Amino acid sequence: MDRFQALQAFVRVVELGSFARAAERLGVSTSAVSRQVAELESHLNVRLLQRTTRRLSLTDTGQSFYERGVQLLADLD
Repeated sequence: MDRFQALQAFVRVVELGSFARAAERLGVSTSAVSRQVAELESHLNVRLLQRTTRRLSLTDTGQSFYERGVQLLADLD
């Protein structure tokens, strides 16, 4: 797993509110983004997103990770 790409995927999913929109923005398939976020959650051994059929929401851990991820991506940019 490329952790940088997984972090980018996670941040885009949160910002855009959708795996499909994040995939479109990143130029990859929806399944690739979903897989990257799932692998990131598995690697961290935490749930970052609550998924339902109608919406996504951040867990408390996900919110903290998102804030730090945005900072890291901005610093790298």
